[in-house]
Amino acid sequence: MTMATALINARIFDGFDWHQDKSLLIKDGKISGLVSADDLPPDAQKEDVSGSIIVPGFIDLQVNGGGGVMLNDERSVEGIRQICAAHAKFGTTALLPTLITDTPDITAAAIEAGLRAKDANVPGFLGLHLEGPHLSVARKGTHHPGLIRLMEDIDLQRLLKIGSSFDALMITIAPENTTTEQVQALAASGFIVSLGHTNAPYETVQDYVAAGARTVTHLFNAMSQLENRAPGLVGAALNIGALSTGIIADGFHVHPATIEIALRSKRGPGEIFLVTDAMSTIGTDLTGLTLNGREIFRKDGRLTLADGTLAGADIDMLSSVLFIHRKLGLAFEEAVRMASLYPAKAARVSDRKGRLLAGYDADFVVLSDTHQMRQTWISGQQVYSA
Repeated sequence: MTMATALINARIFDGFDWHQDKSLLIKDGKISGLVSADDLPPDAQKEDVSGSIIVPGFIDLQVNGGGGVMLNDERSVEGIRQICAAHAKFGTTALLPTLITDTPDITAAAIEAGLRAKDANVPGFLGLHLEGPHLSVARKGTHHPGLIRLMEDIDLQRLLKIGSSFDALMITIAPENTTTEQVQALAASGFIVSLGHTNAPYETVQDYVAAGARTVTHLFNAMSQLENRAPGLVGAALNIGALSTGIIADGFHVHPATIEIALRSKRGPGEIFLVTDAMSTIGTDLTGLTLNGREIFRKDGRLTLADGTLAGADIDMLSSVLFIHRKLGLAFEEAVRMASLYPAKAARVSDRKGRLLAGYDADFVVLSDTHQMRQTWISGQQVYSA
């Protein structure tokens, strides 16, 4: 039988409550429980993390790359492994490698790589996020306008074949290039349908939510804004309770005051969760990258095209959590939930991820008492030590 491991002498945040005098007991990739010293199995292997805090592992539903790799360029198991490993250094224990709008052949290759990564049990790999190509050219952001296109029946049929193939599978679409019938079919097959890169009015968003859309991609960026007579997708994301929404908290994509307003305004049960929208620069000293043949420049925490258009983000998930906590003054516990429990709910995996409870996956982060990285554990295995 596999020996249990106990992390001792740490303060543990289970997602809602703090535990001062408990140890985190893990076995066979799962959490066995939070137990007192007297209740530890006598043969448990003890890992002393004195002076640390333990929090649920972070979940990132929009990760374009990391460790020098972009999914668009490195469509392989090793490419996905490298992206996951790069983000594990910053506390991310589950993520969706994200394919930015590309050709049908590259899209097919990325899906095949994802299927093989699942079979290989790549640590941290949760599934895929297909961001495009069925978006709005008017709200393209960094997506190449020549690759954006209408969703046709052949596209839909290919997607329906993989709807239930991953633990989580997200697709970002715009109503300008998809129909409610297509969204209904995608949602029924298992896709998490996300609205983004669109000028859709509020009323159209309502129709797409009725068809099965459940999330919004990077709130405020590349979408119809909240206006006095036109609430747009921003207004819909905040006012329609069925929608959850990702947000990039790097201080560049969304003004801190705007994030605060959104957090106060969001109607439940849907929630606002953190995404990094990270590119290949994370975990590297790269000065830039190339996407769809266009150069992206890295400077002072920003990634931009030559014309200044923001091109993804240069931030990791721990930094996002600390930005929300320190810059906005949000309670550390709530900032952690925005990076763990809330994305777990949006990805429909909150029955086993996003909290530290008996029976949940043993995915967690060990931080110093000043919130510096110490360790990352995925499925009960330590995958990173600072």
